[in-house]
Amino acid sequence: MGVLGKAWTWLATGSHWSGTDGVWHRLGQHLFLTFVCLVISCALALPIAVLLGHIGKGGAIAINISNAGRAVPTFAVLVLLLLSPLGTHGQWPTIIALVLFAVPPVLTNAYVGVSEADREVVEAARGMGMTGGQLIRRVELPLAFPLVMTGVRTAAVQVVATATLAALPGGGGLGRIITAGFRITDTPQVVAGAVLVAALALLVEGVFVVLGLVLDPMRRRTGRPSAAARRPPADQAPKSPALTT
Repeated sequence: MGVLGKAWTWLATGSHWSGTDGVWHRLGQHLFLTFVCLVISCALALPIAVLLGHIGKGGAIAINISNAGRAVPTFAVLVLLLLSPLGTHGQWPTIIALVLFAVPPVLTNAYVGVSEADREVVEAARGMGMTGGQLIRRVELPLAFPLVMTGVRTAAVQVVATATLAALPGGGGLGRIITAGFRITDTPQVVAGAVLVAALALLVEGVFVVLGLVLDPMRRRTGRPSAAARRPPADQAPKSPALTT
């Protein structure tokens, strides 16, 4: 039996799913860590991105600064944080490292979505006497919603895949299954842990795709996706003048 067959046998063994070291418990830890990091990332990035996109100034600088964090590996950031005074504060080094990793896609997509909302619609709403806050809530955010959700979805998948690093300083999550397999030289367990992480990432991707379709305010109003929903993510789309320095 090959490694994949043994990994399937490991996954099919009921005892590996129960207890404090079982898959269900580690999955719950992984999802909780992902949720916390994603909420913090959105709380930090979305207000800044929406505001800068609304006023049309400073977005390129903010995006370039946030993207600079991508040049530093998350593992390196985690190690530095563990060596700092924060290293004694439980999961916070891992959370901070993952938040820094998740902020760029959220910030970039939200800024592009708001700043490039249909200007004719925005100007018409402004001509009707809408205030800045009303423009954001009732016009720009609904138009930008697909790109905003794309950024959040990208960040969620990245955090799910990278949260395995939490196991290195002794944290929880599915990464503990992989590190335990390395420790006892159990290759099928390592492969099984990697399969679980990959499957979870795909599941999270699918959930956010469905949420993006269901919650899209423009789709609910018109019965069809907005123009932004048919555009590629900001990371894949051609750079607009607003993103160049």
